Amino acid sequence: MGMVGRGFSLLLLVAVATLQVSFAAVYKVGDSSGWTTIGNVDYKKWASTKTFHVGDIILFQYNAQFHNVMHVTHPAYQACNATNPLATFTTGNDSYTVSTHGHHYFLCGVQGHCQAGQKVDINVAGASSLLAPTPQATPSPVSSATSSTPPTAIPSPSPSDSPPSNALMGLLCKLGFAMSVFVVFVSTYA
Repeated sequence: MGMVGRGFSLLLLVAVATLQVSFAAVYKVGDSSGWTTIGNVDYKKWASTKTFHVGDIILFQYNAQFHNVMHVTHPAYQACNATNPLATFTTGNDSYTVSTHGHHYFLCGVQGHCQAGQKVDINVAGASSLLAPTPQATPSPVSSATSSTPPTAIPSPSPSDSPPSNALMGLLCKLGFAMSVFVVFVSTYA
């Protein structure tokens, strides 16, 4: 293989590696209202305005004296049944890293809160999505009732600086950079 062929192969490898970078976004459930029953937050509407991907972080911020977060099955979500959750979070600053495509159901297990609308369905885009990073092996709640690690504060995105836009802009910048390198390479060695 000649110098041009090796250079092209290297450039192609760099371009592919650049595009494989994960673009995880952090979504604070309920935005500035957080996870609450106060203010009639419409979590269904909130979730419908987001595009979730594997690797994204779902952040639940709430007053731990009055609320909790339970990751539940679809039937439990529909029935507001908190008796057998998949996971329970109670710190008031809990994050859930999405590891699979499909629906992820959460509700507040405090009596009457789910019935009052404190539940959310996080629908994660399928594998065909351009921005979906490689799936991780298992869900990884960062903070939970059984965790000995103190909760980590993750800044929530501001409305004017939404994560999907940042991810798309990052992808476009890296793609533009890879194309620029390619053009310079081809014009130099052609």
